[in-house]
Amino acid sequence: VQLQASGGGLVQAGDSLRLSCAASGLTPNYYFMGWFRQAPGKEREFIASIRWSGGGTYYSDSLKGRFTISRDNAKNTVYLEMNNLKLEDTAVYYCAADRSSYFSKLPTAYDYWGQGTQVTVSS
Repeated sequence: VQLQASGGGLVQAGDSLRLSCAASGLTPNYYFMGWFRQAPGKEREFIASIRWSGGGTYYSDSLKGRFTISRDNAKNTVYLEMNNLKLEDTAVYYCAADRSSYFSKLPTAYDYWGQGTQVTVSS
């Protein structure tokens, strides 16, 4: 199983950015796909999750409204659209896959992880 995250970069506050996570080697219909982030010195933080089959979505209360998760089943790819980026959004962003049938926002519930992509927001 491989998850390849991409799309990070250096942006200015207020900008938008879309991250992608290409998945291979798994049967996506049985997974939740999630996005997390981790800033220096902080714990890994849940952002959003989407069920491959049916497309149900779950969000962190603090980020819902600015961040949107979506998927393209044909491309086995999950996206994270981030709008109105703030300085505090600076972090390494990770995608992950959870084989469970039940949603979880805990990093420990996710079985596979991508390598992370850096997002840096400047003023």
